[in-house]
Amino acid sequence: MSHSEQMQEIYSMYLEEKGAVPVTMHEVADWAIRQRHWQPQPSDLVSRCAEELSRALRNEYFTDPQGRRVRAKHAATVKENQQSFTYWDDIRTASREHMELAFQQRRVSIVADCRQLHNDVDSYNDNNNDGMPVQMVWDFTYDIQEHDEFKRTG
Repeated sequence: MSHSEQMQEIYSMYLEEKGAVPVTMHEVADWAIRQRHWQPQPSDLVSRCAEELSRALRNEYFTDPQGRRVRAKHAATVKENQQSFTYWDDIRTASREHMELAFQQRRVSIVADCRQLHNDVDSYNDNNNDGMPVQMVWDFTYDIQEHDEFKRTG
């Protein structure tokens, strides 16, 4: 069983015992630890620290000379000897190669999120929605233009 499947099983066991939904993952984690369904391993602590560091770096911004709010740190994942490594660098000093890879990987991630959201909306509309179908707009041109206009006019 994969780690992800183990976590899904813990969530299912919580629901069987508590039957409470919606529920926060903090509630489930507290229960799982108290019930000894989950115990941190040293590698879990390293992974958690790495994730917290990554989250913090994703939230570091600065204002560029043109007044734009820009993410400072960017991640690019590369395969080396059949293993993936994610390298972080600062947009102000990173190589063009690192930034091109980081930008392309973020774009691929955004597309994957949109595809999944499209599947979720279609499934909801086909199977659970008694009213008007939920409509989504997939062209973000106006969203970006509106954001840029708001920034110009304040």
